[in-house]
Amino acid sequence: MEAKIHYLHQIPLFRSLSAAEEEQLAGMMEPVFKGRYALIFKPGDASDRLYFLVKGVVKITTHSADGKEVIKALLHPNAMFGERGLIGERERQDFAHALREDVQLYAIRVDDFQTLMRRNFDLCNRVMQLFGNQLIQAENRLESLLFKDARTRIIEFIKGAVADQGRKVGYEMLLKHSLTHQDIANITCTSRQTVTLVLNELKKSDLIYFNRGKILVRDLARLS
Repeated sequence: MEAKIHYLHQIPLFRSLSAAEEEQLAGMMEPVFKGRYALIFKPGDASDRLYFLVKGVVKITTHSADGKEVIKALLHPNAMFGERGLIGERERQDFAHALREDVQLYAIRVDDFQTLMRRNFDLCNRVMQLFGNQLIQAENRLESLLFKDARTRIIEFIKGAVADQGRKVGYEMLLKHSLTHQDIANITCTSRQTVTLVLNELKKSDLIYFNRGKILVRDLARLS
């Protein structure tokens, strides 16, 4: 119980909970462990649980009409996912997979979480804000696909990932990740060959250095 409550204290969504509500929520949390590349849910599964990521990286994907994978989101520790059941989704529309390491999750039944939301207006409001932010991000991504070329989308992905998950090393920024070039292509709606070409161009220009699982950005302001 103590470990669950400690985890809840790391999630901004739950900052308004009372001590009693924290204990109630902790009692709802079911530990889930998945191995690397494991499927967490797939289209057609019941949307009766939401998940909080404790350890590892999860990708949320869908597939185009020709079967190509499209990565809709990459999730890192403390992220919530599978939450559409809160707004009426009955069956999953997407896939959720672990990436190249084991993942640790907490699962909570949608009905139980909705009960808590009804008792705590601030929590309900924070969840609605989360959905609003997701909608804005989806609209921004659509605009990027419509109005920006492949090179720009790839560079913007790198800059965003470094800003969110990178760490400063001297004057440079280091991003450790679990993505293949194909994964980056599936996120940016480009091709693996284009991703490789752009990364090699940036490396040749001494804007980045990369190898398996790492991207080092020499100067974030110059990366364009």
